[in-house]
Amino acid sequence: MTVLSNKRGVELDEPLDGRSPGAPAAPEPVAETAGRSIGASVRAYVALTKPRVIELLLITTIPVMFLAQRGVPPLSTVLLTFSFGAMSAGAANAINCYIDRDIDVKMRRTRRRPLARAQVTPARALVFGITLALVSTAGFFFTVNPLSAAGSLFAILFYVFVYSLLLKRRTSQNVVWGGIAGCMPVLIGWTAITNGLAWTPFVLFGVVFLWTPPHTWTLAMRYREDYAVAKVPMLPVVATERRVITESLVYSYATVACSLALWPVAGMGPVYGAVAVVLGLVFLGEGHRLLRAVRAGVTGVHLRPMRFFHLSNVYLALLFTAVAVDPLLH
Repeated sequence: MTVLSNKRGVELDEPLDGRSPGAPAAPEPVAETAGRSIGASVRAYVALTKPRVIELLLITTIPVMFLAQRGVPPLSTVLLTFSFGAMSAGAANAINCYIDRDIDVKMRRTRRRPLARAQVTPARALVFGITLALVSTAGFFFTVNPLSAAGSLFAILFYVFVYSLLLKRRTSQNVVWGGIAGCMPVLIGWTAITNGLAWTPFVLFGVVFLWTPPHTWTLAMRYREDYAVAKVPMLPVVATERRVITESLVYSYATVACSLALWPVAGMGPVYGAVAVVLGLVFLGEGHRLLRAVRAGVTGVHLRPMRFFHLSNVYLALLFTAVAVDPLLH
C-alpha cells in the first residue's frame, strides 16, 4: 500500500549509482540460504514489507486519530492501530513483491528487493504476506473493532487483486485507482477511535487519493526507462512529458481544494486553515514551475521532477501534522 509513496505505493529501494534508469542491472549473487545468518534473514523479510511505504501510511493514520478524538487519543488504541496497521501494509507489500518478482529483477529501482536477489523464496514470501494479513486483520478485530478490521482487510485485498493483479500492468491509470488502497489508513484511523464513519475522514481520504497521481507520476518520470523496460504502462511511459505535467497539475489543484474543504466540513481552526493555504500555494507553485519548464522546451532530468516528488512528501506530512495539532489548539 501506498501513502511517503511513495504510492501510495512507490519507494526508492536503492540510491542512484550513475547508471541511467533502465540500464541492465549488474548480476546479483544468489544468496546461500543455508549459510545466511538469522539477522540477514530478518532483514530480508522486513524489506519485503517496504518499510518506507509504511512510514507514509502511518503519517496519515495517527493524525486522523487526534482529529477524531478532538484531542489526544488513548495511547493503547494508537499503539494497537499503529502496530496492526503497519502489519497490514506490510502484508500487502510482501504479496506485491511476490506478484512483481518477474519485473523487479528488470528495474534498477527494485532489483535489490529480497525476491529479486533470491534472499527469500517466492513461496515463503507469499506465506509471510498471507500470515501478516491474517494476523493484522484478527488483531484489529479483537483489540480495536470490527470496522477497522474490515477496512484493513479491504485495503490488502484491493492492493493485491485490483492494483497489483488487475491494473498495474494494463493501464496508465493504475496509480489513480490503485491509490484507493493507500487512502484506507485515513478511514482506519478514524474508525479506530469512533467505531463509525463521517464526512471528515472521507474528505481526508480524498486528499490522499488526489495527491497520489502527481506524486507518483513525477517519480515515474525520473524512472521512465525502468518502467518501459518492465512494460509497466505508467503515464510517463505512454504519454508526453507535457501531458504528464499538465495532468499532475490538475490533480494538484484538486488536492489543495480538497484540503481546504476540510476546514468547514470538520470545523477546523485557524492553524489548519493557514497551514493548508500556505502549503497549497507552495505545492501548486512547484507544479507551475514544471509546466513552465516543459513549455519552454526543457526535457528529461533537466525538468527536475524529483523536486516535485520530494516536495509532495513534505506537503502531505506537514498537512497531516496540522490535522493533528489543530484540535489541540482549537
